[in-house]
Parts: sequence; C-alpha cells; structure tokens
Amino acid sequence: MTHRLRCSHHVGRTIRRAALALTAMLGMIACSTTPPTGMTSVTPFEIARYTGKWYEIARLDHSFERGLSDVSATYTQQSDGSVEVINRGHDGSKWRQAIGRALFTGDPNRASLKVSFFGPFYGGYHVVALDQQHYRWAMVVGPDRDYLWILARDRQLPAGLREQLISQARAQGIDTDRLIWVSQTRDDG
Repeated sequence: MTHRLRCSHHVGRTIRRAALALTAMLGMIACSTTPPTGMTSVTPFEIARYTGKWYEIARLDHSFERGLSDVSATYTQQSDGSVEVINRGHDGSKWRQAIGRALFTGDPNRASLKVSFFGPFYGGYHVVALDQQHYRWAMVVGPDRDYLWILARDRQLPAGLREQLISQARAQGIDTDRLIWVSQTRDDG
C-alpha cells in the first residue's frame, strides 16, 4: 500500500511538471508579440485613421481562416486605449465572426500591436507597409513569416499596387507563392 501511494505521488508530480512545461511552451509560442526578425512596423502610425473596415485581399493559409471568403476586419478604438477587432468571413453557407482585442506593444505611434481572440493568449499584429497618406491599404505580419495579410479599404487593389506589395513581401522573406487571393463577392449581409 505504501509503495502504491509513493508511486501515485511520483506519477502525479511528473504529470504536473509535464503540464507546467507544456503550458509554458505554449505560452511562449502563443504570446509572441514581436515582429519577425528584420521587419519593422510602420511609424508614424495613427490608430484613429486605421480604425474602420478593411477587406482581406490576400493571406497566407491558416486553420482559423481556412475556407473563408469575403473576409473583413473592423477595428474600433475603445476608451481604455484597446482596439476591438471583429473578423468576419463566409464559409460557403453562413457568416462566421470572431471578436478580439488588440493592445499596442509599446509606443502607439508604432504600428505594432498584440491581438487576442482566445483569452489571455496574444499574438503579434504588425503593420509593415501602409498607405500613410490615405490609409487605403496595409500589409500586416504576425509573429513570424508564416502570417501575412494584405488589407484594403476597397474589395480589390489595382494590379500595380498588388504586385508592389507582393514584391515587398517577397523581399522580406515571405513565401508569396503560398498567398491565397480572397474572393470578395458577397454583400456584407
């Protein structure tokens, strides 16, 4: 009986340590909020001009957006300095929506934020290219080069501008051959 108790205690302690290590590892991965090495977030940046609706023109594929068309993001500045993020897309039969919260990672004049759709876990959101005159288009990366979004205020970008952004992304080490060009044909519903 004593042997079983000691064994049970040892197993429980081992499981707790493994769970703690896994949680810490996931936290480090899920909470990466710095831009990829060698990339710089846009400065100066004005969140008041960035708020509003943006259409997703292109993205790198990820499970949380897989199969969605007509994707948009709406940003609303909150009184506490945070930004409400509403991502919306159509899965072929209905609209799907996720609501998140973004916070600046430092100076609010630099377009470097962290966004959470899952409680305490934040991921990086870094605007690395922006139409700073009119805020009509933006290129956004996440914590590494596997996350890229090209956004615009309109449902399409002129071909020349599209090619310019693709070239810029490629020069930054993004695999632009994997870009998904998002269909923007449905009314917002």
